[in-house]
Amino acid sequence: EHPLEDNIIMNSIKSKISSIIRKIFKMQDFSRSKISYSQIGEDLLIRYIFNVKGIKNISYIDIGAHDPFYLSNTALFYETGSTGINVEANPVLFNIFEVSRKKDINLNIGICEKEGDLDFYVFHETALSTFNSLEAERLVREEAKILDKKIKVNVVSINKVIDKYLKGIAPDFLNLDAESMDIAILKSLNFDKFAPKVICVETISYSNTFFGVKNEEIKNFLISKGYFLFGDTYVNSIFVKRSFWLG
Repeated sequence: EHPLEDNIIMNSIKSKISSIIRKIFKMQDFSRSKISYSQIGEDLLIRYIFNVKGIKNISYIDIGAHDPFYLSNTALFYETGSTGINVEANPVLFNIFEVSRKKDINLNIGICEKEGDLDFYVFHETALSTFNSLEAERLVREEAKILDKKIKVNVVSINKVIDKYLKGIAPDFLNLDAESMDIAILKSLNFDKFAPKVICVETISYSNTFFGVKNEEIKNFLISKGYFLFGDTYVNSIFVKRSFWLG
């Protein structure tokens, strides 16, 4: 009778399970372990990149963070002593971050090229929630997804978040999963001042058949900004700043 609440409860259970698992392995040497919180092991690839460059603790911004541990690309880094910023527009999911990622800065906002209040479309499958009205319509029409409600959420620019919370210092790692808003966010980022060393971004459109469309615009844009494609897990693409890798 309350599909949104049921889905949120399930997400909370998944997060708690992840929390139990990490407690079990708390005494392990995570610098050598192969434990991954990501969907397809993205965090292990990203950790490899920073290990090669001799960087143990990193700063990060996770936009569209969704859950503190379940399918998270930043949880592994948090567990090994790194801290950063989690951005989650859904106020209910955000509350879980306040409990489980207390050392991080957690922001209940959206990221957009312009500031103000935007409609946020909250789906029963909360990972599909989006600010993009056209994507919301497509998910309902073509994928038969359930839209639970539409809420107003404050949005700010990514540059303002970096200026305010990272004191104007570029994050080492940017994780981006903004459900079809990713390219707009990337294009709004001031790469001259705030270029991350590593960017992981979802580059496949959602599809019930698991045959989504790859977003070539994201790859071409980041290559033009001095990045190269380090790895691709079909769902997500990992880009590394060329000058960082070669330096």
